[in-house]
Amino acid sequence: MYPILFKIDPITLHTYGLILAIAFLSGISLAVRQAKLEGEDPQKIFDLCFYLVLAAIIGSRILFVLINYSFYIKNPLNIFKIWRGGLVFYGGLIGALAVGVFYIKKYGLSLWKISDILAPSIALGQAIGRLGCFFAGCCYGKPALVSWAVTFTDPESLAPLHIARHPVQLYSSAAALLVFSILLVIYRKHKFRGQVFFSYVTLYSIDRFALEFLRGDERGFINILGHILSTSQVISILAFILGLSMLFFLRKREPIKS
Repeated sequence: MYPILFKIDPITLHTYGLILAIAFLSGISLAVRQAKLEGEDPQKIFDLCFYLVLAAIIGSRILFVLINYSFYIKNPLNIFKIWRGGLVFYGGLIGALAVGVFYIKKYGLSLWKISDILAPSIALGQAIGRLGCFFAGCCYGKPALVSWAVTFTDPESLAPLHIARHPVQLYSSAAALLVFSILLVIYRKHKFRGQVFFSYVTLYSIDRFALEFLRGDERGFINILGHILSTSQVISILAFILGLSMLFFLRKREPIKS
């Protein structure tokens, strides 16, 4: 694909970084707009999103480095080269959740109401961000014989070259867009606080678990069920259980008064 959009020494614009920036800005814009409609202070939501973005980048990078620790022990300076890809979404979600809960509690906001406001933005950001992965060649798929397989030929690509592969990044983008659409429908009709957010957690965990089977990059497999499941799949199972449990729990605890 096109890992580098253009290069004019000493300036290099990486496609991955540009699309990631678009993803974050799109998600933040949607969250701020939704906050206004819900009667929340848009400035507080904007500030929250800023901190969430930082936490997400740091958390996702940390988990990626941990999964690929054998490489980064030998190449520690590469830890900081995030423009070349290498972000694990679950790490970012965990980091963002920790920072988000702290911020929300500090300013006396409603945890589940704000979570519902942010959930569609997360899915939208994912749908756009995965396109960046596609252009950079990271998060690539397994070799494939399907007619829509893609072959990376750019020397700057992070994917192995000249091998037809599943365009898993595009699958992920389409799945995230579908989740985003479903969340918008749920948002208009949700009956209790937290319903939108934990619907997202549940839906994304299904999406991630399934698509992991088509990933061809290093997955950091965990020795569970005969070394079959990757780290992200194990987290997906836990996230799915958590999401369903919280949907049942909050249904009675956080009803929206009409």
